[in-house]
Amino acid sequence: MRLLLCTALALVTLIGRAQHLDRRLQKRVDSLTQGFHGDVGIYIYDPGRDRYAACQPDALFPTASIVKISILLGIMDKIRTGALDYHQRLTYTDSLFFKEGDDILSDFTPGSTIELSKVMMLMLTISDNCASVWLQGLAGGGTRINALLDSLGFSKTRVNSHTPGRSADWERYGWGQTTPREIVHIMDRIVRGEVFDPKSSAMMLRLLGRQYWDEEALSQIPAGVFAADKNGALDSSRNEVVYVHGRHPYIFSIFTKNNTDTRWTQDNEAWALTRRLSALLWTYYR
Repeated sequence: MRLLLCTALALVTLIGRAQHLDRRLQKRVDSLTQGFHGDVGIYIYDPGRDRYAACQPDALFPTASIVKISILLGIMDKIRTGALDYHQRLTYTDSLFFKEGDDILSDFTPGSTIELSKVMMLMLTISDNCASVWLQGLAGGGTRINALLDSLGFSKTRVNSHTPGRSADWERYGWGQTTPREIVHIMDRIVRGEVFDPKSSAMMLRLLGRQYWDEEALSQIPAGVFAADKNGALDSSRNEVVYVHGRHPYIFSIFTKNNTDTRWTQDNEAWALTRRLSALLWTYYR
């Protein structure tokens, strides 16, 4: 049943689009996802040939920490317009304390200062939640970030937490939501230098290329190959989006939700699926 669903949904995306389904890769994806205990969404894009493979590419999934790409766009827009400076110093206050997780910034002493650039690094590299909440506020809040996403043509990706009018979405999806296809297109636009301007896009790509959490999709890509990545995880949801600048560049995302396996161990079913997918794609595009 899952095999038929993935293939059918991938074929639907052919209608009215220039991209072409990579049927050989699609068969591999169908086989890989069959039997997963939960819901899987995948979108794989080959920009060189304008080809793709997919599984539930337009279904909404919780972003978990992938929401931080949306926050990055909000902050970068403030930097490019001069409202913020990349190297300006910010002052940490106790109101910014975020108790969940193992954050570095939450251990700061109130009154301590830190560069904006380093807060951005903490949000993206180690997924520091305290840094992320701080930056969401500096970006103008979830409402402004969502309006910015709309202006860029991204209608499915949203920030929910601390965002007026989105409490129902927050209850269902958590901090943010997106689709496998749209998050790949956001990454593709960054890679192409088309988000705001080439300089802003290049800065975002470099920031996304400094990932501490590298034991899932990134573990299947040789260390000498540049990869821009953001991942996110909740008990029943494990997600990742990756741009791989190999001999034949490609971008892919994998999202899962309603997972039966909620263990925080390396052999978690969703993380194992992520590694298998990444290994398959590295070999396929090599």
